[in-house]
Amino acid sequence: MKDDLVEKLMDEVMRKMGAEAAPAAAAPAPAEKPSPRAAAPKACNLTEFVGTAIGHSVGLVIANVDPLLHEQMHIDRKYRSIGIVGARTGAGPHIFAADEAVKATNSEVVLIELPRDTEGGGGHGSLILFGAEDVSDARRAVEVTLAELERTFGDVYGTPAGHLEFQYTARASHALNKAFGAPLGQAFGITVGSPAAIGVLMADTAAKAATVVPVGYSSPARGTSFSNEVIFSFTGDSGAVRQSIIAAREVGKQLLSTLDGAEIVSSTKPYI
Repeated sequence: MKDDLVEKLMDEVMRKMGAEAAPAAAAPAPAEKPSPRAAAPKACNLTEFVGTAIGHSVGLVIANVDPLLHEQMHIDRKYRSIGIVGARTGAGPHIFAADEAVKATNSEVVLIELPRDTEGGGGHGSLILFGAEDVSDARRAVEVTLAELERTFGDVYGTPAGHLEFQYTARASHALNKAFGAPLGQAFGITVGSPAAIGVLMADTAAKAATVVPVGYSSPARGTSFSNEVIFSFTGDSGAVRQSIIAAREVGKQLLSTLDGAEIVSSTKPYI
């Protein structure tokens, strides 16, 4: 009788275990979490699309601008084609890159505007238009600009607390002349600091570090789109311009690091 009781108890245990396992087996497997890998940029089949680059920059070209648009945009009608470069982040990098594009192509910068942007930060975005009589020149100007951005972002340093920017050229051309009044054919540089207080001290440091000639000074309410930065531009001997930029860069990096303790690193690779 004892054996019969043990057998009944075992049967009851096995029955209960089987009943509990059935719902678990029937339950669907949890869905796999999506991969954290960033999505690749989408392809674009529009003939006007040229490419993209750092700073959420996009390059476009219009082969034949509508005459009515020519009039509204105040562009010389001889420029049948226009190249367009626009970005959410970066103004100096794009203008200095566009300056190289003008040197390399039969195009002219017909418009430079600096929208208040930086994707919520303290600086600007950019909109640059190239005018050309042939669409191949307009397209080439955009291509050169986008390619140059990897270099010109080399001395752009950004943190959640602010940003620093330094640009230099040994020979300024028409884009820099149009944007900053840079003397054609001369060495030219800029320092940019955000918050604006850092930009003020960097400007003073640059002016004292070497013998340079000031070209312009922009602050939140004068010469910028009310951005929280100070921009100092200057010309002079090539070595002196570089020396002033390097001195201002060292001061700016020290100051910006005090705001949130973040490491101040280049967006790409420093070139100055």
